[in-house]
Amino acid sequence: MGLSGGQYGLPVPLLLLLTCLPRGTALEHISYVPQLSNRSLAGTLTQSTFTLEQPRGQFSHRSISDSDAIWLVVAHSNATQNFSAPQRVEDIPVPEDFTRRGYYLTLMANRLLYPGNQPGNQLRVLRVGNDTSCSPTKRGCNHPLPGPGPYRVKFLVMSDKGPVAETEWSNETHLQRAERLQAAPGPQSTGTVVIIAILSVLLAVLLTALLALLIYTCYDIRGSTPISGPEQSVCVRRYDTHHMISPPAVGGS
Repeated sequence: MGLSGGQYGLPVPLLLLLTCLPRGTALEHISYVPQLSNRSLAGTLTQSTFTLEQPRGQFSHRSISDSDAIWLVVAHSNATQNFSAPQRVEDIPVPEDFTRRGYYLTLMANRLLYPGNQPGNQLRVLRVGNDTSCSPTKRGCNHPLPGPGPYRVKFLVMSDKGPVAETEWSNETHLQRAERLQAAPGPQSTGTVVIIAILSVLLAVLLTALLALLIYTCYDIRGSTPISGPEQSVCVRRYDTHHMISPPAVGGS
């Protein structure tokens, strides 16, 4: 067999190029789909967080070592096709890049934290977007999610030489939406109007009663006869009764 093409019919330079390609350029596929927690937990879905089941026992492949970092990739649902695994740790996108790139990496761990033989009574979950204290410019920050989504996630394994393996993308996750307070339509709004009208009538009756009481009090005070006090002088008119004149004295000297 000559060196012109070998059994594959490829030129020798191309064969040498394929042979010399660095190992690990093709990511190993892990047939695991991240799942939302199916436990009855309070706050599994909120306006800025959601809770995942831990991927226990999913990273036991030979290509993955205990020192490899396992990242969670959080992406907008429409940005998953544009995701490109970073080749260096320095290239890992942070939450601040979420608006521009549509994805970022968070919740770094290793496979020792995801063993497959954990006791069944232990609660093992990952709450995405749960750290309100970290800066969105910090690599690995688990910053609250900026909106209702939808979001999709997957796990990416990286060594110090680059990406090693990845899981499937999850299904879409929609967060809760904030509800705006609005006037209740239909019969409830009519009932509200009736209640307001009744309260208005009662208030008017109360004000009328207070006004009548005030008028009565003022009239009663003006119609009463005042009693003179020690500091007041009283003038009494002198008059004669029946014009009687005293008779002159009898028996004068």
